[in-house]
Amino acid sequence: MNLYADDTILFYAQSERAWQASVSALQARSLSDEEPAVTATTRRTYRITPKPLHAILLAGTVPLFLGALLSDIAYYSSYQIQWSNFASWLIAGGLVFCGLALLFALINLIRANRKAGRPLIYFLLLLATWVLGFINALEHAKDAWATMPLGLGLSVIVTLLACVASWVGLTKLRSGGAK
Repeated sequence: MNLYADDTILFYAQSERAWQASVSALQARSLSDEEPAVTATTRRTYRITPKPLHAILLAGTVPLFLGALLSDIAYYSSYQIQWSNFASWLIAGGLVFCGLALLFALINLIRANRKAGRPLIYFLLLLATWVLGFINALEHAKDAWATMPLGLGLSVIVTLLACVASWVGLTKLRSGGAK
């Protein structure tokens, strides 16, 4: 055995002895009639950051919609049709990522104890991002320059919504005295 394995075994043995000592101490202690049994409960609302796949999907929406916005800006300034094609593909990718993140947010909202507040706001932000992104994709399906005034504006709005939704979704909610 190597030194690491010996240390691991020693750690588990010490942990087992400490656990057995605390269990026997609790069993030896009996409640007397003078000592009241009190149970204190606090209402804590914790929401940890999303699971890794949810976080990847959520964070992936921002660069895809941002890339579509930058492609729209490049198309607006250069009139090169390829920039519009890039924007269309980036919007499609952003919609896939946003749709899957929206599915995770819906599942989390259904499973949440408290349906109002931040989880609902997060879900609604993602829903608005996806709906406006879909409208943006339909706008980009038009012929070349016909996409420009509205397509660029929708790309700005969708990118901002994706950033806000990612910020809300990736930050922790702590209340109930948690630090």
